[in-house]
Amino acid sequence: MLEPGSGRKFLSARGLLPSAVMRRTLGALALVAVGGVVAALAYTSYTTEQDFVRLVASGDEAVAAGRAFEALEAYSGALALVPDAAVPYLKRGRVYHERGELEASLRDLRRAADIDPSATRPLEWLGDISLELGRVERAVEYFLRYVALDDRNARVFYKLGVAQYRHGALADARTSLEGALALDATLTDARFVLGLCQRDLGDLAAARRTLERAVADAPASPGPREALAEVYAGLGEHQRTIDQLEALATLDPGRPERLVAVGQALATSGRDSQAIVVLGRAAERFPDSPLAYTALGRVWLAAAERRGDRVALLKAVEALTEAANHASSSSEAMSDLGRALTLAGDLPGAERALRQAVTRLPVSAEAFTRLAAVAERQGRLLEARDALLQFIALVGDREPRLGVAGRIADLSLRLGEPLAAMRWLDRAIDDTGPSVGLLSRLADAALKGGDIDRARRAVEEGLALAPDDRALGALRARIASEQTRRAGRAPGN
Repeated sequence: MLEPGSGRKFLSARGLLPSAVMRRTLGALALVAVGGVVAALAYTSYTTEQDFVRLVASGDEAVAAGRAFEALEAYSGALALVPDAAVPYLKRGRVYHERGELEASLRDLRRAADIDPSATRPLEWLGDISLELGRVERAVEYFLRYVALDDRNARVFYKLGVAQYRHGALADARTSLEGALALDATLTDARFVLGLCQRDLGDLAAARRTLERAVADAPASPGPREALAEVYAGLGEHQRTIDQLEALATLDPGRPERLVAVGQALATSGRDSQAIVVLGRAAERFPDSPLAYTALGRVWLAAAERRGDRVALLKAVEALTEAANHASSSSEAMSDLGRALTLAGDLPGAERALRQAVTRLPVSAEAFTRLAAVAERQGRLLEARDALLQFIALVGDREPRLGVAGRIADLSLRLGEPLAAMRWLDRAIDDTGPSVGLLSRLADAALKGGDIDRARRAVEEGLALAPDDRALGALRARIASEQTRRAGRAPGN
């Protein structure tokens, strides 16, 4: 017979009933299980990190070997493992940029900058690409964010100055470029753009000093010399202008515009004979270019108009005709030929040249006014007015329109359209303010158009400016006579 409780002891011994030993065993097993999970997670994390590092390194190797597609795949794989890593975005953004995929590059670089706001490299590259795309305002924003993090990088201050200059913020650009040069005085490009800022701000004396230094630092660079020549011209220093242009022609002998610029500068300084020699030499050296013939024709044409020189006029026609024979001849060259032929009395030839001038892009606005003059001289008033209207449409508010508006008004009167004349005279007055001459013409047009009240107001405004003006007095008398005549025709009279 079994003792009381012996069965329980037997079952416990067989592991079929819980006991303290059993509970300890289960606890140990649980700890082992948890430890296994942690170990597995640690192993997985270690493996992910290793794969991430391997993929980034593989991308770097592909970039070094020029295998852009493999690099993109590797960096994308790294980002699939660690989506919040800034480095693969930065590196992939650079590869996209080198492939010309600028929007994709911007997207990755913006993501890198968002992940690590303290990183400066993505901001610089974002600014570079924005400039490349012509998004200068965004470029300014990125470079400003850079210098807020690091104000000791001269190169980025230079880039900021360039972006601000292109954005039209000249004073800000000047400050940024001066900052760049304070950090690194060897940045010749920064000095060049600073000189452009000073020139555009109207500080020609400062621009001259800055650009002279830039030319001394980089004597073979054309940009600073071109700007310095322009500054010298603005200061009226013609010989210094010519010296710089001659240096440019020597540095770049294969471009006809360099030698032409020298001839034009000589002409501007009043040395027509030297200008003609230089431009003639340019025409001989570059017979396939119309530039030299055009410039030579203009020098002869200016001399003909200034002195009334028939020989100079014939030489102008000859040179400009040669220029016009080139398919690449400009609208301005054709317009000048039209002007020369008009002076020579060849109105049909002038009209042919001017009609070609108004069809070549970019169109010379002056060609329309010259065409109008030729049409008017041949009695085609409507065509003349149409040409002047095209001139107005082309120039908009860029050029003074007083003379043209007055000519349109006069032609409208001659065409029997006084109301149209009134509109253009009103426009001229709005543009320039009232004058006795304009108000007299307006009153006359209003009278012819039957608008007695407008005529009277125009006369009163004119007499307020010049009480003794005879033309206005005569107009006032005409108005009174017209009012009397109308009163006599009223019903009941």
